[in-house]
Amino acid sequence: MNNALNLQTGLQAQEQQMPNSSSISEFLLLPLADTRQLQLLHFWLLLGIYLAALLGNGLISTAVACDRRLHTPMYFFLLNLALLDLGCISTTLPKAMANALWDTRAISYAGCAAQLFFFVFFFSSELSLLTIMSYDRYVAICKPLHYGTLMDSRACATMAAAAWGAGLLNSLLHTASTFSLPLCQGNAVNQFFCEIPQILKLSCSESNLREVAFLIFTISLVFGCFVFIVVSYVQIFMAVLKMPSEKGRHKAFSTCFPHLAVVSLFLSTAFFAHLKPPSISFPLLDLTVALLYSVVPPTLNPIIYSMRNREIKHALRKVLLYALIQLQ
Repeated sequence: MNNALNLQTGLQAQEQQMPNSSSISEFLLLPLADTRQLQLLHFWLLLGIYLAALLGNGLISTAVACDRRLHTPMYFFLLNLALLDLGCISTTLPKAMANALWDTRAISYAGCAAQLFFFVFFFSSELSLLTIMSYDRYVAICKPLHYGTLMDSRACATMAAAAWGAGLLNSLLHTASTFSLPLCQGNAVNQFFCEIPQILKLSCSESNLREVAFLIFTISLVFGCFVFIVVSYVQIFMAVLKMPSEKGRHKAFSTCFPHLAVVSLFLSTAFFAHLKPPSISFPLLDLTVALLYSVVPPTLNPIIYSMRNREIKHALRKVLLYALIQLQ
């Protein structure tokens, strides 16, 4: 009897010492540096990256919206991609910059939930959109005679809405599932933003099976998108290689390779971040991988898509020239 009472008393004391989700009011994010000088250096570096992403994606959005010659399915999807990139990078970097500038690690419980929700939303929507863009390129190159019918304005609007809607649904499921788990392992998140794998590490070991099931389901969908993109590009490259005109092949490859580069970087780093074994997980590696899939693509997308695209370059020159005239 005394042993049972002692065991019950010990369990109650352990439960009192162990934090749960109801007692956590804030999380502690991973600091980017230990010294004040390096923190300020990281702040200015992240600020430069953020401004470059805002400028690049903002210019592409403005160019596509203002130039009627770019009102085509390919550039309509590129406009949506730029908007998603703006949302994705604006979800993570401003808080990281604020923490580096003010020498803090804290993010509120509600702020962490909102950050996770919007990041998953923009990330999932972007993956869906990249899959749709591969289908657009497949139809344009492999079925050019049917392109006007299959990719009319209504079909494009429907597919874009489906991409945003799929991202919203996926985000709602993951956010609700993740933050319904009791958190028993403290409140230190080993990442510079609130990320699902890092939040799961704080949960009770027996209680995260539901979220793991959601992750497996999402990874299966991501893998399905990846397979669809690969199959689409195999058929695209086979069709391009059969083109008699060297100029036509060059133009087709110039529109396909940038998209393929974005998809490869986007998916490879995301897969590695969420599927790598726990044995090779340590803060520097996790931080580097997270930067590669959450910061680098939104920053490089405008460069990749505009660097070899004459129409985008011409539209950007018109936008910048108009802006200069207005300033004068």
